[in-house]
Amino acid sequence: MKKFILLVLAFPNIVNAQWHVNLFGGISNYSGDLQSKFFTTDQSNAGLGLGLQYDVTPHISVLSGINYGKVNAADKFNKPELQLRNLSFQSQIFEWNLTGEYNIFDISVKRFTPYGFAGVALFHFNPYAYDTLGNKVFLRPLSTEGEGLAAYPERKQYSLIQLAIPFGGGIKIRITDNVILAYEIAFRKLFTDYLDDVSTTYVDRATLLSAKGPLAVEMAYRGDEVKGGNPNYPSSGTMRGNPKNKDWYYFTGIRISISIDNMVTMRMNKKGVIDCPKKVI
Repeated sequence: MKKFILLVLAFPNIVNAQWHVNLFGGISNYSGDLQSKFFTTDQSNAGLGLGLQYDVTPHISVLSGINYGKVNAADKFNKPELQLRNLSFQSQIFEWNLTGEYNIFDISVKRFTPYGFAGVALFHFNPYAYDTLGNKVFLRPLSTEGEGLAAYPERKQYSLIQLAIPFGGGIKIRITDNVILAYEIAFRKLFTDYLDDVSTTYVDRATLLSAKGPLAVEMAYRGDEVKGGNPNYPSSGTMRGNPKNKDWYYFTGIRISISIDNMVTMRMNKKGVIDCPKKVI
């Protein structure tokens, strides 16, 4: 106990800090070549998060956490002019983030406040789709747009671990002294256009077939699988996606912040000695 008291005396800011555990539950979604709407609940999936928060001041906080979500989209739900392309994808998202948050009001005084945040994130993804037999096929190894092939040296193989810029905002409401409820929308600006494995143009069919095999050709062009679709593989250079706009993913839902200060509370007696809280029976 004496060693613990000395440690606390050496780092008083840790004892006095406003620490919270954050729990998030809501939905995850994406915007890109296969989902033209920038923000929608269509084709959304469950999103979950867990993190820690430190209140630097009543208005400024630093947060870090991990999030999980799933994103998917299919051309059959896309714009009418893109439906015959017939591409689709799914991917799990695993993310670590570090953000700074600003609260407009002191929530201990107002009991509610709008807030905004921004920061940096690192995420892992791995797009896949299902072939005509229902088999799950991961798309990156197939180089569907020639990524990593010697014939297309300008098209580098994309990494499955990428940086993102998280930002967004919401509104908080204090439920009790230790619990804050928030509704938030959190966007992720990406630096890759291959979250959905669709970005630029079709490559030469013979080149792709020689380098990666028939499965790569099948997954690169799927317009021949739908009624009214073109049965012929497009010529090299035909647009497959839009490289000018990077992909996005986002979360929206409820965040619960639970203060953990009371779990490690120390109190000072009249002599200025820190004592442990008494056990409550």
